[in-house]
Amino acid sequence: MDLTYDALDKSINAELKPLYLLYGEEQYLIDTSVNKIKKKFGERVLGINYILIDETNLDNLISDIEMPAFGYDKKLIIVKNSGLFKKDGRKKSGSPMQDKIADYIKNNMDVIEEAVILVFVEGEADKNVVFEAVSKNGIVCNIEELKPIQLVKKLKQICNLYKVNVDDITLNYLVETCGTNLQNLINEIRKLIEYAGENGTITLDAVNKLSIKQMESVIFDLTDCLAMRKIDKALEILDNLIYQKEPVQKILITLYGHFKKIYLCAIAVKLNKDVVNSLNLKPNQTFLVTKYKKQASYFKLDELRKILDELTDLDYNYKNGKIDLDVGLRSILCRYCS
Repeated sequence: MDLTYDALDKSINAELKPLYLLYGEEQYLIDTSVNKIKKKFGERVLGINYILIDETNLDNLISDIEMPAFGYDKKLIIVKNSGLFKKDGRKKSGSPMQDKIADYIKNNMDVIEEAVILVFVEGEADKNVVFEAVSKNGIVCNIEELKPIQLVKKLKQICNLYKVNVDDITLNYLVETCGTNLQNLINEIRKLIEYAGENGTITLDAVNKLSIKQMESVIFDLTDCLAMRKIDKALEILDNLIYQKEPVQKILITLYGHFKKIYLCAIAVKLNKDVVNSLNLKPNQTFLVTKYKKQASYFKLDELRKILDELTDLDYNYKNGKIDLDVGLRSILCRYCS
């Protein structure tokens, strides 16, 4: 059975089920769900009624399920990053271990229901034989990163808890600049709450002063400077990235990816195509469409193509020892602004 995160939360609060698969990009919410399962389960004694499994001891899973939890009614088994849910595209069937676990789940749910709470936790999960077995017999929840409106709501709840004021405009700006990872945003909002103090107010200025901007957000700023031919400001942003220990190679790759998306956005707009699909944006990234369209309007298509070609050439020449990467990147920025 597939559940949304909210439905999963309600289900855990009501009654623990014997079998779960929790996976997805939002690690904070996955960890929160696992912790709720642990709390609902009650007293845990590692090695007795609480077992941790990963890819190194996966062979023990079936025997751990069948081994009695001496002195306890049930056993909580958490299987994390096991590799069981990876699919080999070249094979129609699973690996021997995947087939073994899938068959066991299909044929022994009575044992699982009576003896254990079995929780699989994965970053990604392909729909292979184990996935199908868990889906038919237990609860599956894909916990993806939240959309900006959901993130703003959660951050506001945290601010209210600490009696700190903040408006939606400021929280939206925080999401835009710091990204959509909930754990990172919680770290940032706690810092801002501490700065504002009880009954204080979190401002845009405080976000700019205290928050750590995500690389992609900084690249948006750098691109704005290029569009306005502000080379001094563009180089200052580059210097700040380097000062913050960002590798120049990573900056180059991020800048190339950003200009590629601007280029694809410009083409999509010209051909009247959907920008979200053209850029392959995730549901929680659709707020970026307006920003990409705005930056695409600053450049001509041939300018964007030339910048992409120059960044590609720089990467090639750097790897062949013909140019220093830092010098080459600054040259491209200066050449455009001139």
